[in-house]
Amino acid sequence: MKKRFLFTSFVLFVFLTSLSGQSTKTDEYDVYLFIGQSNMAGRGTMIEEDKRPLSNVWILNQKGEVVPAVNPLNQYSTIRKELSMQQINPGNSFSQEIVKQVGRKVLLVVNARGGSSISEWEKGNKQTPFYAEAVRRCKEAQRYGTLRAILWHQGESDSAHPENYLDQLANMVSHLRKDLKAKAVPFIAGEIAPWHKNASRFNPMIRTISTRIANADYVSSEGTTPLIDETDPHFGRDSQLLLGKRYADKVLKMVYNKK
Repeated sequence: MKKRFLFTSFVLFVFLTSLSGQSTKTDEYDVYLFIGQSNMAGRGTMIEEDKRPLSNVWILNQKGEVVPAVNPLNQYSTIRKELSMQQINPGNSFSQEIVKQVGRKVLLVVNARGGSSISEWEKGNKQTPFYAEAVRRCKEAQRYGTLRAILWHQGESDSAHPENYLDQLANMVSHLRKDLKAKAVPFIAGEIAPWHKNASRFNPMIRTISTRIANADYVSSEGTTPLIDETDPHFGRDSQLLLGKRYADKVLKMVYNKK
């Protein structure tokens, strides 16, 4: 009897401990991680209507708190440049389209850094802890929901010599999926501006991403326009919104099986 009592008590203890460990985890939000360089940080000039809170969209602030999402979405990035440089990014139209089509609450983790190269995003880079911060912040967001996709817009800094880019990207994605315990989470990358001097080198390469990385895809930059002129690598506001819609279309297909 005593052994049976001890065994029953042990099982009950394990069960209650398990419940306790899960008490801070909810599935209230669909979580999306936005990382990359300046076009993901957002350089499209905001207009007055962009300053309103996004309906049914939340964002993780720099303290790890869930707050209503208001542009600029990269304002809470722990690796960003000065706040005045942060403007409209693809997350604006992306999140609104997801809410419209899926009806779930969206939680964004936006942690981009203008001018960053892919080598600066390597795991273990102590000089530029971009990867470490993305993982840390995304884990905070995963307490509130499920990571649905990782969105990546970067490449201008590496576009002159993109020969090893996909290998570096595949390595980063492998680490992200492992560290975030999201083995098959979709990964979607964006083309650089079609007027960029190295677009003919970089964009055809990024279009082959699915042959190198499982459950990955890309979004086209065709039809986009520059922020200032064709010497500027940044997308203007309307093009940022267009890219966000294209990211959303990919996620709707890959995550929610919507055509």
